[in-house]
Amino acid sequence: MEWTITLHQAEQYAEVVTSGPADTSGTLEMVKAIAATLKPARITNILIDHTNISSVSGGVGEVYFRPQKIKGSGIPRGTKIAEIIRPEHKEFFDFLETVSTNRGLKFSIFLDRASALEWLLK
Repeated sequence: MEWTITLHQAEQYAEVVTSGPADTSGTLEMVKAIAATLKPARITNILIDHTNISSVSGGVGEVYFRPQKIKGSGIPRGTKIAEIIRPEHKEFFDFLETVSTNRGLKFSIFLDRASALEWLLK
């Protein structure tokens, strides 16, 4: 998976745009890169746009333990994550959202940018 990270200092959020196939190892590398970018900027809101990914993969066990790995990656405590997804990936991300929320992450999925930003910035 490939990604770009843009900081929106005035609005206090980071925007990550992804592309290519999304898998567990690529996701965890992305999270580490986000953590390294956010720390000096003191930003704790992340908008991740997954609308350009071609596929998602990861078994139930991998997804179940992903929130723990995200928390251990250096992402600042209290970070909010809004992910914009494609409808065909909703089932996968619904499970990730449930597991993440149950593990104490402020994590929500959306099908459009406006709703994601509204939730993220309130």
